Amino acid sequence: MKRPQWAYPAAQLALAAALALLALPWLTVATPGSAPLAVHGYDFLLGAGAFKPSMTFVLGMLVAAASLVFSFVWRQRGGASLMVGGAAVGGVLVILAVLFAAFSPPKTLATSTIQPAIGYWLGLVALVAAFFAGRKAAPQDWRADLPEGVRPYFENAPLASFALGLSSGFPFAMIGATLTSRLKQDGIDKATITAFALAILVYNLKFLWAWIIDGVKLPILGRLGQRVSWLIVAGILVVAAVANMAFTQADPGNIWPMVTAAVLVGLAGATYDIVIDGYRIEILEPRQLGYGSGMSQYGWRIGSAGAGAVALVVAARFGWEAAYLVCALFALPAIIAGLILGEPERHRPPAERKGVATVLKSIWGPFVEFFQRQGAWIVLIFILVHKIGDTLANLTFRLLFDDLGFTNDEIAFYDVALGFFAYMIGVFIGGMLYARMGMKRSVLLSLVLMAVSNLSFAALAAAGHSNIGMAGAIGFENIASGFGGVVVIAYFSALTDLRFTAAQYALISAGASILGRFLTGTTAGSLIEAMGYVNFYLLTTLIALPGVFIYWWMMRTGLVDRSIGTAGTEGAGGTEGEGGEEAKA
Repeated sequence: MKRPQWAYPAAQLALAAALALLALPWLTVATPGSAPLAVHGYDFLLGAGAFKPSMTFVLGMLVAAASLVFSFVWRQRGGASLMVGGAAVGGVLVILAVLFAAFSPPKTLATSTIQPAIGYWLGLVALVAAFFAGRKAAPQDWRADLPEGVRPYFENAPLASFALGLSSGFPFAMIGATLTSRLKQDGIDKATITAFALAILVYNLKFLWAWIIDGVKLPILGRLGQRVSWLIVAGILVVAAVANMAFTQADPGNIWPMVTAAVLVGLAGATYDIVIDGYRIEILEPRQLGYGSGMSQYGWRIGSAGAGAVALVVAARFGWEAAYLVCALFALPAIIAGLILGEPERHRPPAERKGVATVLKSIWGPFVEFFQRQGAWIVLIFILVHKIGDTLANLTFRLLFDDLGFTNDEIAFYDVALGFFAYMIGVFIGGMLYARMGMKRSVLLSLVLMAVSNLSFAALAAAGHSNIGMAGAIGFENIASGFGGVVVIAYFSALTDLRFTAAQYALISAGASILGRFLTGTTAGSLIEAMGYVNFYLLTTLIALPGVFIYWWMMRTGLVDRSIGTAGTEGAGGTEGEGGEEAKA
């Protein structure tokens, strides 16, 4: 059926109106640090303050008219770029609104009035509608107009990886900073609050039960496929655990019910992580590992930061029960992505027979397969040591900021807001360079950058209180971390065998962080007191160098290629795991 000529411009009009509706509140936002901070974020989400839907309508029509001109002048070319770019801009605006709202003064949230912001919420609906309407109305594949370097991010598997990341990140926020805020408001002392770190420790132990995800076929739901069925079950478990935490009271006289609830969220979230990682690796072709890992990182950061901010905002209005119940909806994107894409190709069906021997094979199979590879022990040593220096530095930044006299507003703006967008930029660069440079060189570059970035905090410690120095250090560190997060995760994904994807990736990801976190908790504070911040961050740079040299040696000897699993080679027509043009489409 031939589409009418007005269909595509009409879709652009709807998109432009949606962007206008989303952007209007930011026309009157005060710059960070100026007064009043109240005129932003959540006040506009609910229509409080000076927000008028009529103003939104007028501005929306003006931008919509410009959109029509754009569509006709360019003869309906480039429309997909506008749609995707618009969706990205709209999403960033929403994230900014929620993040800024999370740091609004409590007095503002308590005194502002609640009015339905019809224009804003219609903007969100129109944005989604415009995207899909424009996609259907486009005269060709909607991806065709995208720049060549951006197009792979919007293939089905990388897009699904973004949805998977959203659902993977939010449970971590529920038992991290969000839970800390809730416990402080409920009058729990600091010593007790720090004990809740045990709930996060569960993530480092997920390899202990990851074999179940690979080896146990679920009844009834198993007809949907091994990965999809576990996505549904694990997602339901996360929703149930978060809902349970919503209705659990934090009583200073009896804190154990809340401890139990937090550990249950940690267990459910870690299990969801196992399933999500396995599904992500198996739906991505080797050439897509960089882009898919990048989209997954985008989703994880947005999911964790967004859920944490949404929880604070909703809690300020409606209480913690409503906040946790709303955030439980973040579990849905992964389930929806799994149902849409379906079961990925699998290379080892789950064991149908029962018995001790079968169970033992499911448990030990992933370990045996990995350590039978040439140089497996060298690869394991690299996994264990490569991130120690970076973890030691990252987990002590806030101590440095406090001792240098930075205010909470400065930390919120530079470390949270600026750091968030710097990380997003690093993720994008990582995906691009992984495809263009290949896996080996991009991983080596990322290791060097993550080591060198610690020097910026040594410089900040030497300079003292400096907003410019803080912005530079945080920007550099987050770009390096975003870049490294993508390419290293892509490399770790390529190390897995498609018969044991979930179990092996759980083992690798746990090993990559456990030493750094252990050393930070046991030695970082005493090292800072003994050496001072400047020497401490110089030391973290030196500690990061062994990982760089081990990987460089692995490259020179060909061990990187020989250690890659089937997840990084299947479908590749050239060098294993390169993920660039040498991989088949």
